[in-house]
Amino acid sequence: MPSKVQTSVQSHHRRLWIWLILIPGLYLLLAYVVLPALWRHYEHNSKLEHSPKTTQTAEGIPGDPLNVGLVGTKVEVVQAILAAGWYPADPITFNSSVGIAKSVLLKRPYPNAPVSNLYFLGRKQDLAFELPVGNSAKERHHVRLWQTNNLSADGRPLWLGSATFDISVELSRFTGQITHHIDSNIDAERDNFIQSLEKAHLFTNLYQVTGVGATLLGRNGGGDWYNTDGELTVGVLSLNNTVQSITPTRLTNPAPVEIKNRAWLWLRHLLTNK
Repeated sequence: MPSKVQTSVQSHHRRLWIWLILIPGLYLLLAYVVLPALWRHYEHNSKLEHSPKTTQTAEGIPGDPLNVGLVGTKVEVVQAILAAGWYPADPITFNSSVGIAKSVLLKRPYPNAPVSNLYFLGRKQDLAFELPVGNSAKERHHVRLWQTNNLSADGRPLWLGSATFDISVELSRFTGQITHHIDSNIDAERDNFIQSLEKAHLFTNLYQVTGVGATLLGRNGGGDWYNTDGELTVGVLSLNNTVQSITPTRLTNPAPVEIKNRAWLWLRHLLTNK
């Protein structure tokens, strides 16, 4: 017969094993099932729920996440971005490649420098724009956009895009090719792009849906780390680029998403000091 002490020790060990199994199990359930389910939201455009949220490189490597969107015709989109002060990127040719190399090495302005191709829905970007920083194409804000005709909420095309900030020109960590490297805080670029268009007074309303999802250690096709609260911001342009005299309506996010966004800002600042 086991003694009371032995029985107590065995009981303690059983409880310990139960907790060792239960706690990781609860964490996995909470982190990968419950909370993501609360954070995912498509109430402002349900058609985006099953759409891909990340671009790809030509080699099929996951590229930059989609974090912005515009609703409007091609003419409306192009005119709005130009009105916000952005420059259309030149296509990639021998001359434009030489031009961007000179810009980086000799610090010469090249506001229309080409951007590398990324792919979404099986094709490269339909439009690409940039906003230079300084006198070199080494640093620049840029955005790639793809037209989608079956994801619109108001009958006009929905353009999905990826806005990032180039901070240097180096070799890709995955392919060894010459490429730009981006700043890790892609939410700042999402907000910068949207805010620059807001200043042109061409939005009627703005809303968010879940994009790639909250990510602290994401990595794009060039091997660059990125972090994001996972939200994709969509701006609805006015018909025929009519200048708006009032502030665009911002459609609200569900309460759990707002709580997640506040917690995310605190966590990102704590870990990255940004």
